[in-house]
Amino acid sequence: MTTADDHVLARDLAVAAGQLLLDLRGRGGDRDALRKSGDRLSHEFLAAELAARRPGDAVLSEEGVDDKARLAAQRVWIVDPLDGTREFGEDGRTDWAVHVALWERGGSGLGRLTAGAVALPAQGRVLSTVSPPAPPGGAPTRLRLVVSRSRAPRLVRDVAGRLGAELVPCGSAGAKVATVITGETDAYLHAGGFYEWDTAAPVAVARAAGYHASRIDGAELAYNREDPLLPDILVCRPVIAGLLLAAIREAAHAI
Repeated sequence: MTTADDHVLARDLAVAAGQLLLDLRGRGGDRDALRKSGDRLSHEFLAAELAARRPGDAVLSEEGVDDKARLAAQRVWIVDPLDGTREFGEDGRTDWAVHVALWERGGSGLGRLTAGAVALPAQGRVLSTVSPPAPPGGAPTRLRLVVSRSRAPRLVRDVAGRLGAELVPCGSAGAKVATVITGETDAYLHAGGFYEWDTAAPVAVARAAGYHASRIDGAELAYNREDPLLPDILVCRPVIAGLLLAAIREAAHAI
């Protein structure tokens, strides 16, 4: 059962790991070596802290060995020690994050995300289920869809074209969802595939804040599955969820 301490722990661990990454980054060095060191440093810190503070819980980390014992566990921490490794290695980029989320099994055997935090160390802030911000009211005059800064998938471009939406480039998945939660953009639509650790913490915070979060067909997002691959996601202001889901269906049928 989730306690207030779980929310605080998720936040505090994400912030502490982020500070370690900032310190590492501040020392400079080869970009590729920095990225590898960052992934390893943050993972080792989070794994050690969770083992010490929540010894009975399982952990699913991008940088760790996937212990399938988690599938029978009551509580599983899903973490991405460094979301946006590429951005972390580039001077001046702030769109990378640390994700810490807690999944818990319910009485029916089904599970859900119950706590989470997305630290944005280079931006000096953290979004968490401790005190999630409320979504803005009213519908935007022109939609802003946050997308990959390198190349937006065709489905996203088609949806944007149908709705006359502006595409806003950003780095990591956590940084993208953060722009939605903070009101800088209105929606994050991704159909290119990623993994549970890419979205668990952002989704936990978004839902706690009252945002819509689902698969792009409106189906429920499921976590702690045997295969952690997650094909797609939609996170948006609740007032525009129906509009976006309809546009996604139309665009998908047209492809």
